[in-house]
Amino acid sequence: MTEPLYIRIKPEDNVAIAVHKIAAGTEIMPGIVTREEIPQAHKIALADIPKGGAIVRYGVVLGYALQDIACGGWINEHMLELPEPPDVDHMEFGTNIRTDLPKPERTTWMGYRNAEGYAGTRNYLGIVTTVQCVEGVVNVAADRIRRDILPKYPNVDDIVVINHAYGCGVAINAPEAKVPIRALTNICKHPNFGGELMVISLGCEKLQPEMITDRTDADHLIVLQNYKGFENMVRAILDMADKKLAKLNERRREELPLSDLLIGMQCGGSDAFSGVTANPSAGYASDMLVAGGATVMFSEVTEVRDGVHLLAERCVSKEVCDRLSEEMKWYDNYLAEGQVDRSANPTPGNKKGGLSNIIEKAMGSIAKSGTAPIVEVLSPAERPSRKGLIYAATPASDIVCGPSQLASGITLQVFMTGRGTPYGMAAAPVIKVCSRTDMKELWPDLIDVNCGTIAEGKQTLEEKGTELFNCILDTAEGKYKPYAESYKLNNYMCFFNPAPIT
Repeated sequence: MTEPLYIRIKPEDNVAIAVHKIAAGTEIMPGIVTREEIPQAHKIALADIPKGGAIVRYGVVLGYALQDIACGGWINEHMLELPEPPDVDHMEFGTNIRTDLPKPERTTWMGYRNAEGYAGTRNYLGIVTTVQCVEGVVNVAADRIRRDILPKYPNVDDIVVINHAYGCGVAINAPEAKVPIRALTNICKHPNFGGELMVISLGCEKLQPEMITDRTDADHLIVLQNYKGFENMVRAILDMADKKLAKLNERRREELPLSDLLIGMQCGGSDAFSGVTANPSAGYASDMLVAGGATVMFSEVTEVRDGVHLLAERCVSKEVCDRLSEEMKWYDNYLAEGQVDRSANPTPGNKKGGLSNIIEKAMGSIAKSGTAPIVEVLSPAERPSRKGLIYAATPASDIVCGPSQLASGITLQVFMTGRGTPYGMAAAPVIKVCSRTDMKELWPDLIDVNCGTIAEGKQTLEEKGTELFNCILDTAEGKYKPYAESYKLNNYMCFFNPAPIT
């Protein structure tokens, strides 16, 4: 099979992207010759586009030409004027509800059942801090637990410390303080912690333990200011951990329905291939998971904002559509207060990878949601109340979106990238999926699944999506450990805090 030179998404598109770098003077299709070298993943004009003319990819207008662009010319981020964002007050809902989702090959998995809520994919001892001040002590204690105590309990995968920058020096009663407080409250209930929570407090912080958990007795809470000296603090943490680990060590995996599984979808370091290979593959896997009864969550407000009307069409009710509108407007206002808008999102790496603006990025980003109906919309760090495909409104920043989804209860995340990132999370395994083979070849021991074979014509989207579906279940069952998990590439828990810091 001959590898294609370019990829055109829809017949109405007047641009295509280069599969690999294309030399000037190359005839890519009858009558269309490149006028200059086209970098990999960048756009080629398939027709003459006059100044002010629409530039169309994914069948949508990415922007309007700031200059005349000749057929065969290179189109980059400097050539487009950004249109106004779609209106969110009068969106149609329920007009694109699909029921013909691809059937999953497996409908059960081996996980850790919990007394309530979703099952765990890992068996961790969770230690949540109430304030950044205690981090140093807790980290020393955690190292000693791993060295001296954890080896006694082979059925426990690890201990996970939730350190963060919140807790004091903050406007604790500000209206938007509910966001980080909700995140910490819900992270205490994370399914991978199996209910054996430890909370470490300093004692004088604004975020008192009872604000995030009702487990404030001596079996769950340690207040460092109640102890004489450092060694006594550490000993108290070790003694509590020993008791918790003994209980967690009794847990065993059991066969469970997919309805007990909650998966997160996120993308970062995206390029122009992301919306063609990696994200649609994740979307296909998502559809299979949802068809089997699982719950899948996708996020990133600025990266769906320009396609929000397409998401509204998949909302199952007016209530869900209205919630989607509310979250978009809240974020529009949040950005406006900072004197920016959604155009501040694309990074230099996104643009180098062929993404000209936020519209193009958004069209590729929403592909990871697949085609399933959207059954619920959540505010940042809220826990789901329904099963199926869920939109969780979070910032697009990788290190903020991830903890927000984690607080919502995801027990595994699938992370798509075009440019590459070593991102990972301690509390849930992260599968890294790349959009192009060049990325897999550059980082063979960091990328778990390569979707570049789709662009090269070697595999279909359905084949790759099915492969990813099976990788997700193998990871959930502990049969496969993604590279980020194996190397313990764990990012800091940067919980979203839109409230003032005092």
